[in-house]
Amino acid sequence: MAKKQKSFRPKARKPRGFTDRFGTEILAEQVMFAKIQKVYAMYGFDPLETPAFEFTDALGKFLPDVDRPGQGVFSLQDDDEQWMSLRYDLTAPLARFVAENYDALPKPFRRYQVGRVWRNEKPGPGRFREFTQVDADIVGAPAPFADAEICMMFADAVEAAGVPRGDYVVRVSDRKTVNGMLEVAGLAGDDAADQRLGVLRAMDKLDRLGEAGVRQLLGKGRKDDSGDYTDGVNLSDGQADVVMAFMAATKDSNAATCAALRNIVGKSNTGLEGVTTLERMAETLAALSYDASRVQIDLSIVRGLEYYTGPVFEADFTFEVEDDKGRPIQFGSIGGGGRYDDLVKRFKGVEVPAVGVSIGVSRLIAALQTRTGATLIERGPVVVLALDKDQTPEYQKMAAELRAAGIRAEAYIGGANFGKQIKYADKRRAPVAIIQGEDERAKGEVTIKDLVLGETLSAEITDNKEWREDQPAQFAVPRDKLVEAVKQVLAR
Repeated sequence: MAKKQKSFRPKARKPRGFTDRFGTEILAEQVMFAKIQKVYAMYGFDPLETPAFEFTDALGKFLPDVDRPGQGVFSLQDDDEQWMSLRYDLTAPLARFVAENYDALPKPFRRYQVGRVWRNEKPGPGRFREFTQVDADIVGAPAPFADAEICMMFADAVEAAGVPRGDYVVRVSDRKTVNGMLEVAGLAGDDAADQRLGVLRAMDKLDRLGEAGVRQLLGKGRKDDSGDYTDGVNLSDGQADVVMAFMAATKDSNAATCAALRNIVGKSNTGLEGVTTLERMAETLAALSYDASRVQIDLSIVRGLEYYTGPVFEADFTFEVEDDKGRPIQFGSIGGGGRYDDLVKRFKGVEVPAVGVSIGVSRLIAALQTRTGATLIERGPVVVLALDKDQTPEYQKMAAELRAAGIRAEAYIGGANFGKQIKYADKRRAPVAIIQGEDERAKGEVTIKDLVLGETLSAEITDNKEWREDQPAQFAVPRDKLVEAVKQVLAR
């Protein structure tokens, strides 16, 4: 007798660097998206959607892993043998869209976009191969006024998302001022390209290593606490002095920073052009009450300088948070952006000025939850319990009345007992449970169970007798007052 072959059953698993998301986590993110998009729309930006796939050659050299050009993306070959890649950001598709529709678009062109992006990189803690970006860009407007407006909108969006003023700062620098500083330091030629890259990498470590550590990296090198040695850039003392003075030029006011910067890079025409841009930005920001406490010119900012052509900026949290063991938690930047005047040029052959910003919503939500100690996850629906099967139409009618009043609600249809239905409501993070058994029905009433208040009180009341006798989180109302009572509970 032939042996029966076993049917193949694939193992339920997901690829590394990708994650499943469900329910309230997505709803909380959507609420955050809506808050940010509302700010973008108020500034006159329109939404845009682009395909997940772009032709690989359209993505260009601006890949996430700059040491592996042409890699870092997920690619496949179409049936016509053309290579396509999943987009790694929302900016490269924007450049393609603008070039393809250039004559029909209003200039400046303002667009915002919320979309998933994919990066074929090694995953790690907090580092995913798929995530969502929230971008806004102005194409067709030169510096400095478009850049100042993006910075103001960036600050407004962060505040609208729930970060109080004073708990963040948008930091601004300029690619041209950095180039001017490098020229003054004698690092302008092609033979100094490696040193320039080393200087930028050292500057980017200022927050972590401090001035002394950066100074060592600019010189012979640095040995860390573990004994590992990092080779330095081998600048002379005079060259290192210029770099350190540049980073130390950040003052309490933007005007003072610009004045100090002008003294440092004044011998470079490129540097002076960058200073002038920052001065005009500072004047605009000050006139609209965005002082250095909200948008600060900070010359320690080094952000993808091979990508950007002018002002660059990022927003950082200014508050400190510790984990359960008292160790500081580093959230990194909320997001950032800058000016990239060369990106559309790849398609058009002429320079098209552009500036934009991208906000990291996942990091924003995580930081706010840690800061406040409260969850930002949205509550689930009001759940109408179904204690008697023959009353199911009535329970569904209650849920329909709540929905008609704009309240998210559902009637339980699982056929479980009371205890399991309450557990279901808890798992759904329901704010309220509606109960109507025989006793309530005979009186023409329903019982409102405030699950949020009950959760709070359960942590405070330790006496079982007190809990049974005093039920402030549960009360009865006439059946025709159901919607009004639920609204009152949700309002608090």
